[in-house]
Amino acid sequence: MANKETFVEELCAILLKNKMVTDIEAVAMKDVFKDSEQENFDDFLLKEGFLESSDLLRALSVYYRVPSFDVQGHFFETFLLHQFPKDFLLRHSVIPLEVDQNMIIVVASRPEDPGLESAMREFVSYEIEFFVGINGDIIDAIEEFYDRSLTTDAQIEDNDMREDERLEDEAMAKDEIVEELTYSDIVYRDEDDKK
Repeated sequence: MANKETFVEELCAILLKNKMVTDIEAVAMKDVFKDSEQENFDDFLLKEGFLESSDLLRALSVYYRVPSFDVQGHFFETFLLHQFPKDFLLRHSVIPLEVDQNMIIVVASRPEDPGLESAMREFVSYEIEFFVGINGDIIDAIEEFYDRSLTTDAQIEDNDMREDERLEDEAMAKDEIVEELTYSDIVYRDEDDKK
């Protein structure tokens, strides 16, 4: 994979060639971004309004020579995400998209990262096919999935606790009824014995 400077240069060349930015914008992007991390380049281009996410995805697809995938709003399969620890997905900015027979398709912000494929093989034995996605969107999708998962787990736990309390209240009410009936039964027997 190319170093940061080469990445920025080549991506800017792709953007220029496809008329997604002007010469002046390309120079400005390179100048402003020269001291930043490569992982932040996606966010920089989007936040500064140089590109729309669809244009950035097309350019990243050309750069990495893999298909692109927009993860925003996509509903990811629970069993696939649970194949990998959350911190692994966040650290590598990668999210599993789908399984097709013996192949897993994964969206990564840097699909050519050295060691990424072998690191993923620690968790799954599928053949791995990479798509490229926007770093910030991948991170947001992972966080959203796990936050929703935690919320759902908390709601289930809360519902379970409420159900336990309800059952406990019902049991206590039944015990009180039994005690009252038993007491009434004793009182009536005493009255019957006195007669």
